[in-house]
Amino acid sequence: MSDSVYTPPAVWTWNKANGGQFASINRPIAGPTHEKVLPVGKHPLQLYSLATPNGVKVTVMLEELLQAGHTGAEYDAWLIRINEGEQFGSGFVEANPNSKIPALVDHSGPEPIRVFESGAILVYLAEKFGAFLPTEPAKRAECLAWLFWQMGSAPFLGGGFGHFYAYAPTKIEYAIDRYAMEVKRQMDVLDRRLAEHRFLAGDDYTIADMATWPWYGLLAKGQLYGAGEFLQAHTYTNVVRWADEIAQRPGAKRGRMVNRVMGEPSSQLHERHDASDFDTKTQDKLNPTS
Repeated sequence: MSDSVYTPPAVWTWNKANGGQFASINRPIAGPTHEKVLPVGKHPLQLYSLATPNGVKVTVMLEELLQAGHTGAEYDAWLIRINEGEQFGSGFVEANPNSKIPALVDHSGPEPIRVFESGAILVYLAEKFGAFLPTEPAKRAECLAWLFWQMGSAPFLGGGFGHFYAYAPTKIEYAIDRYAMEVKRQMDVLDRRLAEHRFLAGDDYTIADMATWPWYGLLAKGQLYGAGEFLQAHTYTNVVRWADEIAQRPGAKRGRMVNRVMGEPSSQLHERHDASDFDTKTQDKLNPTS
């Protein structure tokens, strides 16, 4: 049925056969679907994630902290395959009742601390290690404003444009046009800001950049949803300049690899438990015959 003739029913009911790439795992209720205890590695920081843009935010942050000499940021990164419903295991739901990656559990204190939502994890780590979040009030406010801008804006790019352009079983002109317009407006917001500043919060690289780059930086480089040409993303030249600079950072390069299961094999590190895993890939250990 086309969207032009659809009339919503008086009461919506869950249709399990609604189609789409993620139809088998999307549901209108919360809570676990099965019992599964989360593994715990040797480091205080335990990350449970997948290298979607939201997951990449946190692995970039952890690798940037290590690059900056914060040895306490050593971590184990466990792969959560969301297309297989692993985010609905009982242990993951304990770490994140919203059943979305990423989830972090900090075992460095007397009691484990769970942190969920990617923006909250970035702030938690920035405050824990005193890095990548300015302390001067005006600069801190600017950084947090751009961080929360990203958290509020990206759903229009991902769940809105990305879903209807790349994943929806039926291409709906109105939905694609609506979200394409909004994404291009967001790119213009970023482009205007980055025309005047090296990074989003000013002269310094911060968690605002780490949060935004995996979404809008990859879009600017034509690496998100295959939509670069459709949105003419390359025309936002200041965003492209910013994205290229971040992509050359060693921490960003490593962070993008962690929990990655797509792309060239050389770009993937399924799990990360030690810095040496970047040389001896975790997936080779998990799948020695592959």
